[in-house]
Amino acid sequence: MVQRLTTRVLVVGSGVAGLFTAWRCAEQGPVLLMTKRTLRDSNTMWAQGGIAAALGAGDSPELHRRDTLAAGAALCDVNAVDVLVNEGPDRVRELVQAGARFDLNARGDFKLGKEAAHSRRRIVHAQGDQTGAEVSRTLIERVQASPNVKVLETARVLDLILVNGRCVGVRAAIEGKPFEVYAEAVVMATGGLGQVFRHTTNPTVATGDGFAIAHRAGARMADMEFVQFHPTALATSENPLALISEAVRGEGAILLDGTGKRFMPEKHKLAELAPRDIVAREIFRAQERSGVVHLDARAITDFNTRFPGIFHLCTARGVDPRTDLIPVTPAAHYMMGGIVTNLDGRTTIPGMYACGEVACTGVHGANRLASNSLLEGLVFAERVSRDAAHLHPHGLVPPANDTWEVPELLDHGAAQVAADDVRRVMWQYAGIDRTARGLRIAVQDVDAIEARLPVGATEELNMVQTGRMIVQAALLRKESRGGHYRSDFPRARNKWRETHIEW
Repeated sequence: MVQRLTTRVLVVGSGVAGLFTAWRCAEQGPVLLMTKRTLRDSNTMWAQGGIAAALGAGDSPELHRRDTLAAGAALCDVNAVDVLVNEGPDRVRELVQAGARFDLNARGDFKLGKEAAHSRRRIVHAQGDQTGAEVSRTLIERVQASPNVKVLETARVLDLILVNGRCVGVRAAIEGKPFEVYAEAVVMATGGLGQVFRHTTNPTVATGDGFAIAHRAGARMADMEFVQFHPTALATSENPLALISEAVRGEGAILLDGTGKRFMPEKHKLAELAPRDIVAREIFRAQERSGVVHLDARAITDFNTRFPGIFHLCTARGVDPRTDLIPVTPAAHYMMGGIVTNLDGRTTIPGMYACGEVACTGVHGANRLASNSLLEGLVFAERVSRDAAHLHPHGLVPPANDTWEVPELLDHGAAQVAADDVRRVMWQYAGIDRTARGLRIAVQDVDAIEARLPVGATEELNMVQTGRMIVQAALLRKESRGGHYRSDFPRARNKWRETHIEW
């Protein structure tokens, strides 16, 4: 039998955006937070780099704005960027008030780092490279302490429930049982899609569920071709790959090809601190030329204390960054596009909001500026909660429906093969270097994968459908811009400037 739950606000996802939204919305009434595994399974928990905000002497929201717009390659929404950089500092301070322990200097001010394409030191860190974990810890404690928030773990959303074009809830599998959850507002904060690619820094939960679920419901989507590949993941056979934060290059680490030659200074004036898409692409090309690329961080004499988490990741895999070169490779890291929202997080489906990585707010454009992602999650989650404070009951709960069941996965082996096939196809044909020929092959391949999916492979279906959106958008954009590179159209073209591909 299908069980029913009701709440004022339903939040789907437990990264920074979902947790912050739940915490804030709980001030106005009951909140139900659902997450696919546990509260700690999210991209946020893995985030090393930090939070970008204009908090230091000599910095300003205007300078942060300029850097963000420059990285976004003429595709940022200027109004959204203004919101991000002007409201961001207050959100960071609120995290401190909530108990977040960020790194401070001897004067008690934020100890600010610098990352690629930032003109100032403005990156707030916690324990060097554990910023995401500290943000998660802080917000999880707040959520768990709130009497108005109920948390459901191992709760997998299957689809949205629409009545007269309005989102009134979701169908979900909670501990394998069918549930319908109804709410005045549904907030999609499901995170990213890195697991659609063979090489990724994203945890195994990042299978693109929110993108596919929203698309099936008819939500407007945009900019799905713009996937950011982080230049420096630790090159191993693991999934996901351990991330070597941009902050390491910010402190002086350099990139060497297989012959030991440093190659970035001749590729870009900012060398290793060039925008991520450029660094990732040049590493990819260096790998093709010389087989391997290393990050040389031996000049960072306090590596083990400056980056304790990364130091542990490396030494656990037999690499001591103080004496050894670190083998690195690009890996899928972040999606700039997603569910289109306005400045308050509203989507084109009434009753449904989106924030965090699954949303396309317009702040990232074609290429996210380093450490703007946690900031975006905070800023737009706050805006969602403010807007949701004015909700009124819609009274659109449909009659009971006991005719559906949670689909049972009949063949786990076939589902895993399908997931691996999606990852292989997407990396080969829709990864760092794309062509029309390869993308057309990818369309055919993902269609074939979907046709053979076993019954109940809902997560794999989401991977296929999310991957297809990326491929189709990449095929349509006949230029190279930001995170999207076409070797058959290797330059940006004016006709595509300020043009978005939407569904």
